[in-house]
Amino acid sequence: MHSVKDILKKFDPLKDKYVSREFQSYGVYLSEKLLDERRKSLYIKIAKTIPRPVLEEALRYVIDSRARNRAALYMWKLKEMGAFENKLKTKK
Repeated sequence: MHSVKDILKKFDPLKDKYVSREFQSYGVYLSEKLLDERRKSLYIKIAKTIPRPVLEEALRYVIDSRARNRAALYMWKLKEMGAFENKLKTKK
């Protein structure tokens, strides 16, 4: 994980104008690690709503595997871990 200092060094206000919070930075980091940069907004939302230890555990699982589609495996692992169940229970 990059420190805030490293992120600010690489920050380009013309290109990266939508990244201003830490969870947004982590969402972009997830999209890069999962080779799914088209869905940055999805990972930003996940980084905002799901606890960080859960996200990191699922990411470690995916990085250690030899999956061709890392993004799909990541979503499956989050579902298997029950990361989405708490959100469904609170909305009812």
